[in-house]
Amino acid sequence: MSLNVKWVYAVLVLLSLIFPFQEFIYLVFAMKVLCFALFACAFNLLLGFTGLLSFGHAAFFGTSAYITAYLCKEIGLSPELAILLGVLSSAVLGFLIGSLAIRRQGIYFAMVTLALSQMVYFLAVQLPFTGGEDGIQGVPRGMLFGFIDLKNDVTMYYFVLAVFLGGFALILRTVHSPFGQVLKAIRENEPRAISLGYNVDRFKLISFVLSAALAGLAGSLKTLVFQLATLTDVHWHMSGEVVLMTLLGGVGTILGPVLGASIVVGLQNYLANIGSWSTIATGFIFVVCVLAFRRGVVGEIAHFFKSKS
Repeated sequence: MSLNVKWVYAVLVLLSLIFPFQEFIYLVFAMKVLCFALFACAFNLLLGFTGLLSFGHAAFFGTSAYITAYLCKEIGLSPELAILLGVLSSAVLGFLIGSLAIRRQGIYFAMVTLALSQMVYFLAVQLPFTGGEDGIQGVPRGMLFGFIDLKNDVTMYYFVLAVFLGGFALILRTVHSPFGQVLKAIRENEPRAISLGYNVDRFKLISFVLSAALAGLAGSLKTLVFQLATLTDVHWHMSGEVVLMTLLGGVGTILGPVLGASIVVGLQNYLANIGSWSTIATGFIFVVCVLAFRRGVVGEIAHFFKSKS
């Protein structure tokens, strides 16, 4: 990692730490951005660095959201235990879906993940503890570790920020590890990676499970921030949104999904007052960005500086 990149990370972290002291942007909006940025980063680990396009990541996001919501509201568990069990459930689901999906490649892999994700959506509609179309509402944020009250938005923000930074650091370490180099080799040329003696299916499954667990972590955080879990969390639209965020920011870049999530969530928030036209406006802006920035926003910026050096 170059010195300039480290400075960029340092500045972004500093700005995040002092964010609660400004009055222009709501903290709940900032927390939503962090949740979806983590979700997009988890998805990018699979698509951008392993080369696997999943259309079913909403299953992991929503499963963890529901499990965390149920455990906090109905069982009365502390938020850290509820999040941990929610992430574990997403990891197990990721192992089950990944074990089936990695048997196929390309569009067939994507369709398998979509089909299995729709099965999870059907279960979310039918199972009694999910609340059906009403979802699970009024989820208490609770006391973190028994003494940190998450009802306060500033406290909740710093908790979400800490978890996001932890997840981001894990992805960063994974990408730059020997394991991450093997994932890139699989992405670039899978037959060559096989010829070098790597158990490609095992590496792809580990990447899939890790991505699913981090997506579940994002879903759990979102549940605590908004204090609800709904069918939207497991709907295929959610899978489409995370694809959009990753493509917009830059596939295969570290900060691309973060910026992409910020843009998409920002557009949804600030264009909401124009009603159903917000979807059309968001789609138009996305098309313009894709045509103008073929590598994504961060990808184009990185390419520009690389060409100048």
